[in-house]
Amino acid sequence: MSDGKRHQPEIEGDGADAAARPGRIGVVDIGSNTVRLVVYDLPNRLPIPIFNEKSQCALGLGMGETGRLNPKGVGEAVRSLVRFVKLARAMDVGHLELVGTAAVRDASDRSDFIRHVESVCGVPVHVLSGAEEARLAAVGLVNGVPDADGVLGDLGGGSLDLVGLADGEAGRYATLPLGHLRLPERAKGNIEAARAIVAADLAQVGWLDETNGRRLYAVGGSWRALARLFIEQTHHPLHVIDNFELGFFGALRLANLVAGLSQKTLAEGGSGIDQKRLETLPYAALTLAVLLERTRPARVVFSAFGMREGQMIELLPAGLREQDPLLSACESHAERTGRFAIHGQEILDWMAPLFAGETAWERRLRLAICLVSDIGWSEHPDYRAIHAFFRVLRVPYPGLTHPDRVEMALAIFVRYGGSATDPWVARHLSMLDDARTTRAQTTGLALRLAHTLSGGAPGLLRQTALATDEKRLSLRIPKDGSVFMSGAVERRLNRLARTMALKAQMVEHAEADS
Repeated sequence: MSDGKRHQPEIEGDGADAAARPGRIGVVDIGSNTVRLVVYDLPNRLPIPIFNEKSQCALGLGMGETGRLNPKGVGEAVRSLVRFVKLARAMDVGHLELVGTAAVRDASDRSDFIRHVESVCGVPVHVLSGAEEARLAAVGLVNGVPDADGVLGDLGGGSLDLVGLADGEAGRYATLPLGHLRLPERAKGNIEAARAIVAADLAQVGWLDETNGRRLYAVGGSWRALARLFIEQTHHPLHVIDNFELGFFGALRLANLVAGLSQKTLAEGGSGIDQKRLETLPYAALTLAVLLERTRPARVVFSAFGMREGQMIELLPAGLREQDPLLSACESHAERTGRFAIHGQEILDWMAPLFAGETAWERRLRLAICLVSDIGWSEHPDYRAIHAFFRVLRVPYPGLTHPDRVEMALAIFVRYGGSATDPWVARHLSMLDDARTTRAQTTGLALRLAHTLSGGAPGLLRQTALATDEKRLSLRIPKDGSVFMSGAVERRLNRLARTMALKAQMVEHAEADS
């Protein structure tokens, strides 16, 4: 039994040592409600799973009364774990972590369970302490919200983990027995009694007062299910849970609304949430509502990154852990989907004269856009722009707010000749102010010109230079600049200049600025 020291076990048996790929990492989360296997492929820093399957085991059901794991759930969990270990072996996973959380941690029969699992699976089980579970949730969250500031709440079946955050750094934590399976048992099925229990438990966490007016980051399967309902209720145009945000009053109203709904009403809502999740969703909503009342954050942010992603990140080689997750993800995507060797940094530097005074965050987003600017080349020309728009909008790049996603997608859409008035695109633009819309269009038109000038070949852009003054946008080219002269170049330069309310000119120069 290994519920202390960290480890990175390799899967053994059936020739796996020879076949295992150290570039694949698997995490099995043995939770209070579900057992889930997620497999990630490296050296990609972006934690997009190549395999993700869960089994509804309800290990923690009834623990409030018995103190022991649910016997029926134990049988189902062991069957699932055997399958998951065999699948991981077949997938050539190099490192596999079996991680137990609140139910396993708190059960009086945890030693028997772990011993049995390890004997039939041949892989150690690491039981996280409350502190370790909270810390890993923070590691996962910060991967998607690098500057997180406020409090993280990670709701599982057995516990609610709370972590204070200051500019992406984790501070104090608390683990409370308020999981969506445990709370109904403690309240004996009475939703109002549950409200009092949650309020009393949260009152014991004094440091929560310091998070007032900041942000609450909601993590965990039940709160992600709530986010799906909230997206539908608010008619939010982007159906991506990660970094979906609501203001305090809107989130509190919706959480209290769901907390008061019957099972029948929830089931008829057509949200696609499975029945087992719906059974405890009112308690998850109630817990969120009371936590909101306790912390009174300015905004609530729902995150798709949590403990499992934190566990995966900690298994990465040090060099990968230190990379910017957004830029690393975009570089990896560009390598898989691009045609040419021209790099996003080359395009970023070339168009820099158009963005004087931009912030570091704006420059980072512009670099991300440049990195994926060839993402749609393989699509049919008639559908290239719109397909690229939705691909960029929906790929789960970490570290992007929803407005960031829309700005990035709009820039790529314009890069492929799309117009912001397109009805498929226009409905998403409500998330951008005029300045961001203009910035996206300018970036997209500059990308269109850059790819036309260079044909995607590296080094050519550096032979040209952009410059602006109060009246003109100039493209400087070398005297022997025949490779840069074409009607398409002139049209795209003129279009970019008009967007900036400038006049375009091409200027031959003995040696263009590098």
